[in-house]
Amino acid sequence: MKHLVAKIHPDDNVLVALQDLPIGTPVTWEGTTVTTTARIPAKHKLALQFLAPGDPVHMYGVLVGKAASAIETGGLLTTANIRHATDSYNEYQQRRQEWPMPDVSQWQERTFRGFHRADGRVGTANYWLVIPLVFCENRNIQVLEEALVNDLGYARRKSYQPQTQELISLMQAGKSVEEILATDLHSAENGEHRPRLFPNVDGIRFLTHEGGCGGIRQDAQTLCGLLAGYITHPNVAGATVLSLGCQNAQVSMLQDEINKRSPHGFQKPLYILEQQKVGTEEALISTALRQTFAGLMLANQQTRQPAPLSKLCIGLECGGSDGFSGISANPAVGHVSDLLVALGGSVILAEFPELCGVEQELVDRSVDTATAERFSSLMKAYGDSAVAVGSGFDMNPSPGNIRDGLITDAMKSAGAARKGGFSPVVAVLDYPEPVTQPGLNLLCTPGNDVESTTAEVGSGATVVLFTTGLGTPTGNPIAPVVKISSNTALAQRMPDIIDLNTGTVIDGEETIEQAGARILDYVVRVASGEEVAAVRHGQTDFIPWKRGVSL
Repeated sequence: MKHLVAKIHPDDNVLVALQDLPIGTPVTWEGTTVTTTARIPAKHKLALQFLAPGDPVHMYGVLVGKAASAIETGGLLTTANIRHATDSYNEYQQRRQEWPMPDVSQWQERTFRGFHRADGRVGTANYWLVIPLVFCENRNIQVLEEALVNDLGYARRKSYQPQTQELISLMQAGKSVEEILATDLHSAENGEHRPRLFPNVDGIRFLTHEGGCGGIRQDAQTLCGLLAGYITHPNVAGATVLSLGCQNAQVSMLQDEINKRSPHGFQKPLYILEQQKVGTEEALISTALRQTFAGLMLANQQTRQPAPLSKLCIGLECGGSDGFSGISANPAVGHVSDLLVALGGSVILAEFPELCGVEQELVDRSVDTATAERFSSLMKAYGDSAVAVGSGFDMNPSPGNIRDGLITDAMKSAGAARKGGFSPVVAVLDYPEPVTQPGLNLLCTPGNDVESTTAEVGSGATVVLFTTGLGTPTGNPIAPVVKISSNTALAQRMPDIIDLNTGTVIDGEETIEQAGARILDYVVRVASGEEVAAVRHGQTDFIPWKRGVSL
């Protein structure tokens, strides 16, 4: 049954509007009735009691702000009358290891069809990478892309060139500006795609970036760690690396990072070319083409084979969040997280600026004091670095977040953290460290969608669950990014980028647990090769984090 409002936690003193509430609307939750004293847009919050200036505001059972001015019972919470606030936390409190482990009996015998690698990990895809060690090689990467993708059958992007040609024809026919603006252009579908020459290779991914030289040496080391994470990733069969030769990110640095991530030896084909040694562009490109083609022939020998769900590593991400994200999509993904942990798999919760306000919960869930201390240390250092440049975690919510009901960072964070479910925190990783054990891993990244997704995959995520309330088209070069809408209106408005809808929870059609089970079932299909929207669109966003202040 659909309700007008929702109260997320028994200790909360605000309600969430599940639909637009006109002024004077009486709303009831568990026997308490209040009447709205202002228009409350869907996704926004109304006060369950009178709040005097300085009074705490609680959501999800935690402090998410304080009243900046008096708010009437039934009044709308806004950026004008609420200010960001969080409780302090103590990493030395007693650990809380008990957690409500879900029943996974229906999943115990389930498998997905993945690519088994020599290091024991299993990929959900089979890609070849072409990577520059420094931005000076970006053009050569693009030249290789032009030479390879079409003839090998990997061209995916939709062309809008026919629409441009139609506009030119209209202008040449004497149509006015007004007539052109009123014209419905014909659909610009591509012609038939060429069949893949290598059917067992999902694609060739050409990564470009702006790093590798300039900046500080730590930037180069971090970049090499991230690139090594992609090269050693179970979704990758092998790689071609282009180096200029004189940059900070040296080949030896990359090889050291690869070796760190390959304790039993790196066993994939890897071709590294240094332009200043090879000589001419033609010699470099020709050699890279030969080696990449040979690598694709080797990669094509691998096929999908059954694997238990414990071999999955899922990244948890949100972007374009709204006031429903924390009560539908995020907790549904949190249930998936708990299911996978119970099955022996791995999950990654990142975006440290979006954990501001829920630190104590994550500290309490840490398996030991050392893990809690590392999380606390990284959070404090990150927060201090933001303050040092005149910013802070309180500046994290975007205009879109605020417009759709997330008016403080703590409010946004409390909902974002729901993606991590309730299982213990087994490890805290600093970017770009890899996941090495099953369970819930915390990874220090920015809240920036693409930087964080890039990092999660670099640390080993083989599938990413990305929740959104406003609509975000982002993807990743090597891991499928499953887009999950928090509300049905978004799923209906942007069906081309949304894979799953959890607005069913808001609509009263499904429970959190039912939505989570449906998501996990879809993950199994995606891990076995079913395409997600981001892959169909050729959305392969890749942005390394330079460890500056990025919220």
